[in-house]
Amino acid sequence: MAKRPVPLYDFKAFGAAIKAARNEYGESRKKVSDELYISPRYLANIENKGQQPSLQVFYDLVTRYHISVDQFFFPNSNAEKSTGRRQLDALLDGMSDKGIRIVTATAREMEIAACCVP
Repeated sequence: MAKRPVPLYDFKAFGAAIKAARNEYGESRKKVSDELYISPRYLANIENKGQQPSLQVFYDLVTRYHISVDQFFFPNSNAEKSTGRRQLDALLDGMSDKGIRIVTATAREMEIAACCVP
């Protein structure tokens, strides 16, 4: 039986998002690869060449950096939560009540400023 021709998924956008998130978190490629039990070269190939990661490595990376996979698999639809929102949620989850009040007040002021600026 012949195999059905299926175009391979291009993981370049995923790799770029992982690299950006890793840099934003201030983590070295060596640190991440050591913690995930993968080689730094494998992580570099995922980030820079769009190498297809194993399902486990894919899962480990998206959960580590709170990345929404919807943006990669359903690029033409509105994702429930973008990567930015997921990362902000993770920051807020670790914040004190005082920090939450400060962030809330800042967001309200930004909303007021945005609606009132011509």
